[in-house]
Formats: sequence, structure tokens, C-alpha cells
Amino acid sequence: MRKNKISSLILTLAVSAAIINGGGAVYWVLTQEKYSNEDLPVGAALIPQDALMALSVSTDERQWQQLREFGTPQSQAGFEQSLAKLRDRFLTANGYNYQQHIQPWLGKQVTLAFLPPPKKTSEGKLTKQITPATQSENADSEVPEVEKQSVVMVLPIDNPIQAKQILEQSQSSVNKNQWTEREYQGVKIKETKVNEDESYSTAVLDTKFLVISTDSRGIDRVIDTYNGAASLANTPGYKEALQKIADNRDFAKLYVNIPAAAVAAKTTQQQLSPQGLEQIQQQQGLAANIILESQGIRFKSISWLKPNSQRRYQISNNAGEMPQLLPANTLMMVSGGNLKQFWQEYVQGAESNPMTPFKPKELRSAVKSFSGLDLDRDLVSWMGGEFSLSLIPTKQSNTLSTNIEPGIVFMVKSSDRQTAEKNLAQLNAVMSNKYKFKTEKSQLANQPVVNLISPTLGVKMSQGWLNSNVAFFTLGAPIANEIVPRPQKKLTENELFRSTIPSELKPNNGHFFINIERMGVDTTANLLSFLFRLSPDATTQNNLRNQLSPIKAIGVTAAVSDDRSSRFDIFVKLKKVKEGGILPVPNVPPK
Repeated sequence: MRKNKISSLILTLAVSAAIINGGGAVYWVLTQEKYSNEDLPVGAALIPQDALMALSVSTDERQWQQLREFGTPQSQAGFEQSLAKLRDRFLTANGYNYQQHIQPWLGKQVTLAFLPPPKKTSEGKLTKQITPATQSENADSEVPEVEKQSVVMVLPIDNPIQAKQILEQSQSSVNKNQWTEREYQGVKIKETKVNEDESYSTAVLDTKFLVISTDSRGIDRVIDTYNGAASLANTPGYKEALQKIADNRDFAKLYVNIPAAAVAAKTTQQQLSPQGLEQIQQQQGLAANIILESQGIRFKSISWLKPNSQRRYQISNNAGEMPQLLPANTLMMVSGGNLKQFWQEYVQGAESNPMTPFKPKELRSAVKSFSGLDLDRDLVSWMGGEFSLSLIPTKQSNTLSTNIEPGIVFMVKSSDRQTAEKNLAQLNAVMSNKYKFKTEKSQLANQPVVNLISPTLGVKMSQGWLNSNVAFFTLGAPIANEIVPRPQKKLTENELFRSTIPSELKPNNGHFFINIERMGVDTTANLLSFLFRLSPDATTQNNLRNQLSPIKAIGVTAAVSDDRSSRFDIFVKLKKVKEGGILPVPNVPPK
């Protein structure tokens, strides 16, 4: 029974990540030279090179069973309902059963990709695909109406004889829909229209692959690629990128065509500027290996630049000290190797990313308005070392509770302490004179500390130096005594931190860590909503909470591989259920 429940989903789950969100969020990698290359996933030689994103996912039932053990009873129930809808839509509604019609001939992976929609001319004819270059050419002209993306799925055929026998039944009583036939470049294509908005096209290529597309245009483009057009398999740098993140345990692989996906994802309110387009076109792609482990899911990821890109990454993996300066009870931490360099790269990235939550101009303006200081000249200029921003609970809230009031602590290694002290003195004067904060100088563990207290708002800020060159600032709850002197038990000694933060990248350029289980889903959701300026409407917030509820903690480690590629590994530590959910009975359509 359990085997049947799991295997009946394998085909439909290949499309679930993309279809559920209507073509938006997650797609994965598929590459194979004509036709076999162990370094690349199946189907790469068939997917057009301008695919926005692509997915290759294992059909191994043991891995699917492992995946179904993660989460909470509530998240598993939602997961099962979504899969059941997809099963009914793609299999049951067409008279198919996975064990009978798919499993006998299916290979070890299924793959899917999203192709960019073509433009339409004023006469309604299709034109070339949307790319960053064509988008830039038409930036000042009226944008023509575009059609929806094509979803393409590639299923490798391990048993051609069984596949032929089964697939030939598509016009028989097995399927209630009417199929028609046509031919394109010598390849026979079968098509059916489900309703006014939904149709499917299928073709068998060289007895090795069954290709399914959500429209005839997608299947034609795959055949073009099969006959020699540029494919995902020969995308510049892709094979080399996969070799750097290779792992024989992988469950799925991800590829994102960064320039094409960025253009396709833009909205009318978030147009890419010419400078932004120029920046984004320096990028080539992002790839990730997804591995299922006993306590969660690991993502080994890499992004890289185009061969002709003028941009180069600075190789400076200098992070490592900050987790040693934070206490073991730290709820969240983000760190990096060089704040000055990080800010410069953030400014560049913000120009090419319309989704950047905090624009550099806004931050500069806010600092100037609040303090009179120039963000770049008076602050960032002396912050040329390692840094961290963290949430730390007070000792009074160290026990599990629903009411944690953490304080914020910012640490940065100064590259010019004399300039730092001068500008911090200016900031203190502004806080005292303009905002009437009371300034108190004190000692904490024989270290001088300056406290700034608002008599009306009750806000407290503290600042000082941990050693000769690490400045710290705290805000909110009184947590200065948690870091001065150095904590007796460091964050690096926390077992959750140690088991969540990926440790393979050494040296590295920083970490991200968040203890969602300890901080609570509501607090985490509120924090993420603020940081990413998410919509406050109830639906968005409920969806965010539902997505966070199965997660215990998240850890990220980043590193610059070379001057053209950067690595970042992610581990999502998940809650577990005793056994996977129960798939609802198929919703068989009436005859």
C-alpha cells in the first residue's frame, strides 16, 4: 500500500514545484549530451538553451519516502492534498495509473523546464524569444503582449518496447480525451485539448525519451534542439559548475538561467533599468544539488559569470571569527568577511535586482536624515573587516517561552579605529543633542562602554570595543553583558549551530543561521516580512507561517570559488513525522 501511494506520485511531483505556483518559483537542472554524459542530468540535450529554469528529480521510491517523513502532520496533509490534485489532473483525468502505464518503462529521473514565451507582432505572429538583450532593445517602446510560458517535461525511456505498447493506447479507451496527430521535422506528435486553457503535446524521440509539453510550441522547440539547436547541455560553464558541486547522493538538481529569469520575473512596477540589465547580463546561471539527509535537506549551490563578462569576483574568504564572539543562545546571525566590500557589491546588485528590499539610495538618505552622517564616507569607509548582525535573547528569556525579547547586536572589525572613534563620537553627539538621549559611560568587565538611553522612549543603545579593532553596537534588550567579556559558551559550541551550518566550504566568506524552533514561527515570520517587505495581508502571512512551521533551523555558508564563480551551501533542518501522509483516493472523472 505504501509503495503504491508513493510511486503513483513520482511523475506528477516532477511538475508540482513549478505548476503549483503557475510558473514562478522553482525549477531544476537537466543536462545530458547526445545522449549520455554521467556528469549531466538526463534530458539536457533536448532542453533549449534559453530555458528560464529546469528541474531534474529522482524517481527512487526510497528517496521519496525519506522526503515524505519531513514536516509536521499539518504540512504533510497539505503536501498530500497538493500532490493528489496534480495526480488527478495529469494522470487520473486522462485515464492513467502510474504503476500500470508509467513505472514499467520510466528511467531514474524525470526532468522539466520552463521556456520563455515568444513575443507577438502586431499581426499576431510569433517572434523571437524574450531575452535581456531584446528586453533592453524595447525598453523605451511599447511592450507587446506575450503568451504564457511553455512547460516541457522529459521522461527517459528505459524499456522502449513496453513504452511503445502502453503509449499506443492513448487513443484507445485508456484515455477519454481526443488525440490528434501531426508531424514536425519528421517527428510524429500527438496532441489533445483538455479545455479552453489547457492542452498537451507529446512526442517520442529516438525511442529514448517521451517529451510532454503544455502546448505545441514547446514540443516544437524541443525537436529543434534535438536536431541541433543550442541546448542546456552546452550552456557555457554549466558542466564545470556541476562538477564543483557534484554529490552522488543527490535527489534533484536545479538550474536557473539568471538573466532570462530576471527579465521574465520583472513586473510593470519593477522595471529593470539599463544599468540593471547590463549588470544582470554579466551573470550566466545558478545550479544546485539537492541532497536528502536524515535531519533535513542540503543544497550545494554555485553561481557563475558568462565567459565574456567583464565582472570579476574578489577572492577574499576571510570570515570565521564572528561566531566565536557570540553566545551559544544566539537566535539569528548573519556574517560576512568584509563589510565595505559587501556594501559595494550590494549597491551593484541592487541596480540589477528589482526585488532588493532596501535600496541603497533609501539607506543613504535615512542615515543622512537621522544622523547627518554620510553612510559611505563616515561609516562604511572604516568597516573594512569581518562583520555580523545578530539577535540575542537576554538571560531572563533563555528558557523556552512564547515571549522572547531579543536584542540586536552589530559587530564589525575596523580597518581604521581612529576614524571610527571620531565618527562614533559625532553620532553620539547627534543622539544627545538632537534626540535628547542620555549618555552614560560605564565599565563592563573592565571594558569601557557607552550607553545611550532615551528618557521618553525607553530605548537603550550600547557601544564599545571587544578588543583593539572589533566595534560592537547593541539595540533593544540589555544584552551587552552577553558579549562582554567574551561568552563562556560560544555559538560555535551550540550543537544546533554545529549541525546546521554547512562546514564543507573552508575558508569561507560568511554564514547565516536562524533558530526558528527557538525563536518561534510568528516572530520569524514578522522578521522576514520586515526584511523582505512582504505584503501584510492575511493570506501572505498565513502562507509564510505554514512554510516556516516544519523548519527547525536554517544554516548557510558562502564562499568565493574563483574570480568567476561563488559557492553557497544551505542546510534546512526539518521536523519529522512518524510516517508520511496518506494520499487521498483518486478523484476519478465521471464517464
